[in-house]
Amino acid sequence: MANLRLPACRLLIDVAPRAGHWNMAVDEALLDSVLQGSLPTLRWYQWAEPTLSLGYFQPAAEVREEPRWNGLAAVRRLTGGGAILHDREWTYSMVLPADQKLVRHPYDLYDRVHDAIIHWFATRGVVLQQRGVTRHQAVEPLLCFLREDSHDIVCNGVKVLGSAQRRRKGALLQHGSLVYEHSRYAPELPGLIELSGQRDWLTDVPSLAMAVARELAETVETGDLSAAQYARAEQLATERYHTIDQR
Repeated sequence: MANLRLPACRLLIDVAPRAGHWNMAVDEALLDSVLQGSLPTLRWYQWAEPTLSLGYFQPAAEVREEPRWNGLAAVRRLTGGGAILHDREWTYSMVLPADQKLVRHPYDLYDRVHDAIIHWFATRGVVLQQRGVTRHQAVEPLLCFLREDSHDIVCNGVKVLGSAQRRRKGALLQHGSLVYEHSRYAPELPGLIELSGQRDWLTDVPSLAMAVARELAETVETGDLSAAQYARAEQLATERYHTIDQR
């Protein structure tokens, strides 16, 4: 996979947690921007309140019919897969333009990001690995972290990170969620802290983000949204992400 490294990418780390509609709007704005020539961009962020993000194709009724989600903030992602509870977790997104070789090798993008995460944790004494096998259930659970994909990152056999993708005019968006601690809204899903017994790494997530960026690209630029990206995100937050019924 060495020949698939990007020449350069941007790294954005959102220090302040933001609302779900804003987070999803920013990711779509970044996807739009690479279609217009912007650098590939890796973004790491958190959510201002516990929020359920539905996969792009999930029916909204599945959430509304489950009493425990009543009153919980919800948003629809561009990427597919099951719903994710964004509470005690970090989310990343990666956008690539159509002219990058990795876009033609989407599973290699999963592997590059996941292998970088696994290696970073290994240097801190936390053992993670990719699941290696996909298991389909007759009726797939609503929550992504109850599903089993070969590219999942697991700790002691339990999923702690999953990723999904979406293409647009040849460009690629990849989302991933790293659950670091169980949420009271989904106590059946332990996080990395419970599974590993370690939490010191939590204060060093910017180092993790940089490690992933350096695995993906020869050079890494840190920064923030451009004025045009910010304006596009504001537009999308209002027009697209105010309801889970809209696709």
